[in-house]
Amino acid sequence: MPSDSQIAGYEPVRPPRRAAGRREPESVLPPSSARAEEVSPAGDEFSSPPRETSLTSDVEVARADGDAEGTKSRDAALPLKRGHALTYAGLFLFTFVVYFRPYELVSALAPLAAWLAFPLAVATALFYFPAQLGLEGNLTAPLREVKLVLLLCLFAALSVPLAINRGEAWDGLVNFLKVALVFVMLVNAVRTEARLRRLVLLLLAASVVLSFGAFADYRAGRFNTGGERIAGIVGGMFGNPNDLAMHLSTMVPLAFVLVLSSRALKKMAYAALAVLMAAAVVLTFSRGGFLGLAAGGLVLAWKLGRRHRLLVAATSVFAVAAFVALAPSEYSGRLTTIVDTARDLTGSAGARREILIVSLVNIAKHPLFGVGMNNFHIISIHEQVSHNAYTQVGAELGVPAMIAYVLFLLAPLKRLRRVERETLPPRRSHDYYWAVGLQASIVAYMVSSFFGSVAYLWYIYYLVALAVCFQRIYESKKLTAAATAADGAATGGAEVIDSETSFARDARA
Repeated sequence: MPSDSQIAGYEPVRPPRRAAGRREPESVLPPSSARAEEVSPAGDEFSSPPRETSLTSDVEVARADGDAEGTKSRDAALPLKRGHALTYAGLFLFTFVVYFRPYELVSALAPLAAWLAFPLAVATALFYFPAQLGLEGNLTAPLREVKLVLLLCLFAALSVPLAINRGEAWDGLVNFLKVALVFVMLVNAVRTEARLRRLVLLLLAASVVLSFGAFADYRAGRFNTGGERIAGIVGGMFGNPNDLAMHLSTMVPLAFVLVLSSRALKKMAYAALAVLMAAAVVLTFSRGGFLGLAAGGLVLAWKLGRRHRLLVAATSVFAVAAFVALAPSEYSGRLTTIVDTARDLTGSAGARREILIVSLVNIAKHPLFGVGMNNFHIISIHEQVSHNAYTQVGAELGVPAMIAYVLFLLAPLKRLRRVERETLPPRRSHDYYWAVGLQASIVAYMVSSFFGSVAYLWYIYYLVALAVCFQRIYESKKLTAAATAADGAATGGAEVIDSETSFARDARA
């Protein structure tokens, strides 16, 4: 401590006078460091350097946390930019045409059937490519699911020269390229929660129309050529009751998620939609659809009931009892044929088992490139398709393609599980509900597609696109929140970030 004489003799050091017109060099230290240097005495070895609030470092941490695949891919490294408005509009209209099939619902539009979907797809692609190049500087974000779809396209192309019927293989390749292109555009164009929600509601609206059609067919006695099952209100990918049931079983979990993330009146409406679609699955008399519906329900019950196992168990028992009581009398007998094929009077269960064996044998005979896309029926029993999406790909495109297809199904589940872990209750984040619901939908497809040749159709590609878009939007929101918080801290007043999703805000509107 200085003495009194030292204090009395102290004179402040005056800064040198600055010459006229000469500018003082600015400090290169951050404001926080400069202030700390003024307060701390020079040479004090115990004074700790000030903590700098760095926006870059905070965002980098958020980037590392938000990279679901453990890579430094560009799509996971930056928040999503706004754009692709025209692309999204084209995709929305295209989805409406594909799922509603208005030219079948309205006879006056039948002559326009060939002039609806294809021109929309072409126009959407013309909007997409320049917009994507302008936003990201590439043709697509480097996503694992996109790479796997392109790999499937490659295997399909390689199968054409070696196919038994090259014409059918070529037609199958062309059609699948359309599916792959729409998938790529979807995962890049759906960049906001509002867009994602509208697309989900469009798919649910189409499912409601199909469900009402199933009820109308059943009551009117309009059955398929076998005279036992409904024909379906529209054809195409919904003309087969098994495929219709599979689609509806994947939509029920999404409707249930809307029940959890909405308020009173909307809860009731979405609950009614879920019950309607589940009942339509029953009216199709599809065993695969029932198994897919049960698998999706189990995923929902297990994940959403983490803290209320007893309540979930009681609700599940009630749902099963109501299902058995309200289902048609013939339905329970059909379900028993899942485990007891001898009771199947139609012989379809036994026939499918034989076709499964044939497909496995041909996978062993042609493991690399298969027999050609859409060519399995040529070597099958009575020109039947494989009735199994996994062996369909393996027998027609080869084992490597089948592995790529399975990885394509599993990749979005990994993304969704990450979001699920980060948003676990008691936070009760609506992101948690959507992560669980999308997982349940994909699992429902994985189970029900074991009984249908649907590997090249739209169903799973829309579901995976929804899952990828949801996870990308979630990670982008995290990065934006981290950047805003860091910016607020740097300016001396950290902002409070509202982490509530637009799903919840729209539900309360």
